[in-house]
Amino acid sequence: MKSLARMLRRNSTDAEQLLWYHLRAHRMAGYKFKRQVIIGPYIVDFVCFEARLVIEADGGQHVEQAVDDKRRTALLESKGFRVIRFWNHDILQNIDSVLEDIHKQLMNTPSPQPSPSGRGGDSGTS
Repeated sequence: MKSLARMLRRNSTDAEQLLWYHLRAHRMAGYKFKRQVIIGPYIVDFVCFEARLVIEADGGQHVEQAVDDKRRTALLESKGFRVIRFWNHDILQNIDSVLEDIHKQLMNTPSPQPSPSGRGGDSGTS
């Protein structure tokens, strides 16, 4: 599976390359994204573990794979991820709108629960 993920990274579609340009190197609101990552039995196009957000760039083949995509999304959601999908055409023709949608998803990310410190009450900082 790792070799397949590596091959997918080397052979990215034009849409994936364009989206990766905007997501990589903390360019999207300071969040770190990875591409072609194995999660369970799947390789997802892009993932931000901090925000628990998976982004999929879908080409024409996904019209026939709708049932598989629903199953994939359900498994990822059961693992605590939110999944958003964009058609390759939309990424290539409307990148600003796609980036805005991703940014909104990131800004709606719940803050992680603080770990218990073992102390009661206020920490004394404001």
